[in-house]
Amino acid sequence: MAEHHEHEEPKGESLLDKISGKIHDHDSSSSSDSDNEKSSSSAPIKSKVFRLFGRERPLHNVLGGGKPADVFLWRNKKISATVLGVATAVWVLFELLEYHFLTLVCHLLILALAVLFLWSNASTFINKIPPKIPQVHIPEEPVLQFASALRLEINCAFAVLRDIASGRDLKKFLSVIAGLWIFSILGSWANFLTLFYIAFVLLHTVPVLYEKYENHVDSFAEKATAEIKKQYAVFDAKVLSKIPRGPLKDKKKD
Repeated sequence: MAEHHEHEEPKGESLLDKISGKIHDHDSSSSSDSDNEKSSSSAPIKSKVFRLFGRERPLHNVLGGGKPADVFLWRNKKISATVLGVATAVWVLFELLEYHFLTLVCHLLILALAVLFLWSNASTFINKIPPKIPQVHIPEEPVLQFASALRLEINCAFAVLRDIASGRDLKKFLSVIAGLWIFSILGSWANFLTLFYIAFVLLHTVPVLYEKYENHVDSFAEKATAEIKKQYAVFDAKVLSKIPRGPLKDKKKD
């Protein structure tokens, strides 16, 4: 009997081991299947989506973030409409009505001085107390911040122009030349104020429309970019590859 119990115990243990092993294998297989499903489901999410101009950040951050981006994207419709309305009024005043800037400044100063003079004398005559005219001054810190930011942007522009003029990237050089040529044609059609107003209106319309129809625009831009790269490859093989390389590019290759 003792021997019989001794034979049954290892059988029971082996049976329990087999059952636990099967459960463990089932859990491991189910976990591996779930991991595979997660990886397969996350694969299309991680696939890189084409964005216009290679944009990786949200459009709000590309426009600088903060209040300027809110105005361009019409986050507050009243403020955006007010800014666009003021710009339109200035353009109509100077361009259509042919009002000059110096004349406008002088007329505004005359009006302000006349109102303050009448207000001061009327208040002294009625209340026997001279009014306190508020002091107007420009704070130093915002001016310094604006000057510093403008200096950085100008230095970056000079660095970009220097890099383009060095002859290291022929594609970028031709793109900049074509862009400047297009701007020169636009400049011959209209004056600086009109061009500035057109750019201002585009900043208040194109970003918000692009944000609304982002997927459609990016899909069309992807197809157009692929076609442009194809045509550029043909142009490079037939024309650009036959142009002698500059000394700077030879040094870079060495």
